[in-house]
Amino acid sequence: MDKNLARQAELAFERQGDYDALCYEGAWLTSGQMADRGSRLGTGLAGLGVRPGDRLLVLMANCPEVLLTYRAAWRAGAAVTPLIFLVSDHELRAALVDSGAVGVVTTPEFLPKVLTAVAGAPAVKFVVSAGGTVSAGEGGTVAVHDFAEVETAEPGSIVARSGTDLAALLYTGGTTGRAKGVPLTHANLIWCGWSADQVSSAAHLNTHLLPLPLAHAYGLLVVCAGMHKAERGRTILMRWFDPAGWLKLVQEHRVQASALVPSMIQMLLSQPLEEADLSPLVAVSSGAAPLAAEVRTEFEARIPGVTVYEGYGCTESATIISATPIGLRRVGSVGLPVPGAEVSIRDEKDQDLPPGTDGEICVRSPGVMSGYWHIPRPAPANGTDDDPRGIESVVSDGWLHTGDIGRTDEDGYLYVVDRKKDLILRGGFNVFPRDVEEVLLAHPAVAQAGAIGRPDERVGEEVAAFVALRPGAAATPAELIEHAKQHLSAVKYPREIRIVPAVPLTSVGKLDRKKLREWIREPA
Repeated sequence: MDKNLARQAELAFERQGDYDALCYEGAWLTSGQMADRGSRLGTGLAGLGVRPGDRLLVLMANCPEVLLTYRAAWRAGAAVTPLIFLVSDHELRAALVDSGAVGVVTTPEFLPKVLTAVAGAPAVKFVVSAGGTVSAGEGGTVAVHDFAEVETAEPGSIVARSGTDLAALLYTGGTTGRAKGVPLTHANLIWCGWSADQVSSAAHLNTHLLPLPLAHAYGLLVVCAGMHKAERGRTILMRWFDPAGWLKLVQEHRVQASALVPSMIQMLLSQPLEEADLSPLVAVSSGAAPLAAEVRTEFEARIPGVTVYEGYGCTESATIISATPIGLRRVGSVGLPVPGAEVSIRDEKDQDLPPGTDGEICVRSPGVMSGYWHIPRPAPANGTDDDPRGIESVVSDGWLHTGDIGRTDEDGYLYVVDRKKDLILRGGFNVFPRDVEEVLLAHPAVAQAGAIGRPDERVGEEVAAFVALRPGAAATPAELIEHAKQHLSAVKYPREIRIVPAVPLTSVGKLDRKKLREWIREPA
């Protein structure tokens, strides 16, 4: 197998031929148009100075230009660094600096944010804006180019890359100085796409609705899986998920399959599902967060004929570890390890545990990263977090320690029990409590802060925080939430803040999150 993603995309086109492949906001693009535009854009990016091994940051809502940019970057030998457009200026600048990205591809609505951020990122040489016109000199010291003009270059050949070369640099939990970059190679992503296609409940289905952010690891997995599909498949791409829009598109295009996260499934339960003709829909895949059993049961009951297939993975494993086999679902399980993946449940001494015993989920597969970007050393052996950027999982002897607690049964089915660390999972996105706390502590009235996840039916976990004020200082919860909104993305800022006399600490002076979780269950 050719370990070059650009070549994999080219082989898929050669195998499937030219056909209506992608529909976005009512307009269709053929696979031939995508291939031609991606090739031209790759040449255009090289003309802007993109070289093999460079990183190209992509900040856009879902649109065909995201997929074209991925193809073009890989053809030029570069790696993509996708970011959710909800990030703040500060978070964007931190990712630009940490990744060393040489360029940014965005759209006019996010161009002001990008130009503010690149002012503090000296490695950035250019910005490309897709859609709308670009005024001369708009970028100040950084040149801004029109996407349409960049892709007028002549089609070019694929730059040779090996399987060990970087293909994507993804950031977990946001993009502040404490977020971790996960470097994934061409081989990592080709394997994840291949393994996903091998076990996909939708592999034999031809019309798919994709509402997942293409900047998210889960969305990237779907893209990579499509390169291995044997038959032609049509994709309906949503700019951003909204339940009413999803329902409309399923009916309009006679959609057979869709990939969702649990919060999306939860939101769909508020829609008049029984009034819609959803008869072609037979498969929904769910990942990126735990799916409540009652939510799955209600969803399937209200859409006769549909089955929800759960899977499990993380960014550090190229997004996939296990998947539910077709016709072999077990209640509460996230399925069996995908082809090529080994799962081991281990205790605190890194010893294998027998089936039925809870322990840390560890995985070894061709998708596991080699280590975090710019974090060469493993976590301290005593389990403490001495690294100021935090380490939530670590690779040792090829085994990724996910930081999640789970168990297997006698047949190897995996069950995820809980997270070992304090990561907050909001709507499928990771939120580091420390990121929230540092922003709150930057407020002049705040002396102490502690952030945790509060269980929430809609998004899985909502960000909540407890704050102690400085002596003589005054601030309301509403003021502190507004402060946080100015410095954190829409995914990360706390929706609830409680002001307390003092934030609880452990006997060794660390924040007592266990106590905070007890407090959050009590009425405010």
